[in-house]
Amino acid sequence: MLTVIMLSCSFVIYTTKPKPTIFLIGDSTVRNGSLGNGGGGLWGWGSYLHNLFDTTKVSIQNRAMGGTSSRSFAAIGLWDKVLADLKPGDFVIMQFGHNDNGKASVNGNGEDTIHVVNQRTKEMEVVHSFGWNMRKYIRETKAKGATPVVCSLVPRNRWTNGKVIRDDHSHGEWAKEAAAQEGALFIDLNTVIADHYDKLGEQKVMGTYFTEKDAVHTIEGGAKMSAVLVVEGLKALKKDPLKSYILKKPADMASWKYAVSYDYRKR
Repeated sequence: MLTVIMLSCSFVIYTTKPKPTIFLIGDSTVRNGSLGNGGGGLWGWGSYLHNLFDTTKVSIQNRAMGGTSSRSFAAIGLWDKVLADLKPGDFVIMQFGHNDNGKASVNGNGEDTIHVVNQRTKEMEVVHSFGWNMRKYIRETKAKGATPVVCSLVPRNRWTNGKVIRDDHSHGEWAKEAAAQEGALFIDLNTVIADHYDKLGEQKVMGTYFTEKDAVHTIEGGAKMSAVLVVEGLKALKKDPLKSYILKKPADMASWKYAVSYDYRKR
């Protein structure tokens, strides 16, 4: 009888803890086109972020959608789908602003609202500020036990007096304020990328990251550069929650050699 008891106690059931997921939400500068490539060789940075992480330890799902604003991403149900899949220990990296003009959202970070007719439902809808929308994503991410990371929008390829035009006094600033108000991590992607562009100069940026036909969406080199700078932004945080998942260098180093001046081989 004793032998039977000892044998029965020797069996241990091990369960595998699911790996965390990084969800990306935003517009076409994060994910361009339904398959990530909107044609013409134009890419969002979210399409290359997985190359910089150890995907055996963390999953990356790019849920961004072209044409969406901070308001419409939730209004058309895309945010609800993310929330349904979000679990404790996950991460949400968010970047909006390019389509938050006109009636898409109220400018600023306050509590002001306007009423508009939703063209899809033909019903009256309350439109909140850009900052209000960002705070909503942050709060609901935290409520799920996940970690929100807010990015300011990537800059457009538009210049004045030899410098890239920045959004640090509009949507970039409001994103920063919203993150601070809700205690979320913040990456000033607009400034980091603009600084990099300024160092290279307008002609070099055009030939490496953009085409003459589009000042918003980057080609492959620009998307990879932006993805690298998202990771650099994470590393610059006082406490990077994704540190243990970041690769020391991209898997295919040769195709990244022109992406950015940072040298992953030294890391």
